[in-house]
Amino acid sequence: MSQQNPYEKFLDGRPVETILAQTPDALAEDLEVLGSKQTRRPAPGKWSAAEIVCHMADCEMAFGFRLRQALAEDGPTIQPFDQDKWAAQYAGVPPALALETFSELRKWNLHLIHAVMPGAAGRTVTHPVRGVMTFQTVLEMIAGHDLNHLAQLRQIVEMQ
Repeated sequence: MSQQNPYEKFLDGRPVETILAQTPDALAEDLEVLGSKQTRRPAPGKWSAAEIVCHMADCEMAFGFRLRQALAEDGPTIQPFDQDKWAAQYAGVPPALALETFSELRKWNLHLIHAVMPGAAGRTVTHPVRGVMTFQTVLEMIAGHDLNHLAQLRQIVEMQ
């Protein structure tokens, strides 16, 4: 696993854009299976399915901003965020709203990705902890992040 992409180990060999395009439907399927159990935490200190989808919506917004920075600026430094502090605001957010937000942001980001790739693959950003990352690496990180959280959701579904 590279320091640049802590989610690299979750990549499964499928094209990154395929993973990115399939994630909204996979999230929707898991939420549907969970039904009224979407807000139940699987264990103390672990996020519920609803909280995972809220996190995914927040991340999609942040990732989209990072992708746009990489395109609009030369080698910008991106801002990390504390996911636990962001998650403190998730109580009461309807899972359907989080899913809709994620799905629409993902469509918007995929439109951008399709428009600029493969030409933008080598554009760079600097992450204060991970160092210099290419646009392609950021895409791979997003896909691995998706797969990580989809695996967590599947574990929650299997526990039901």
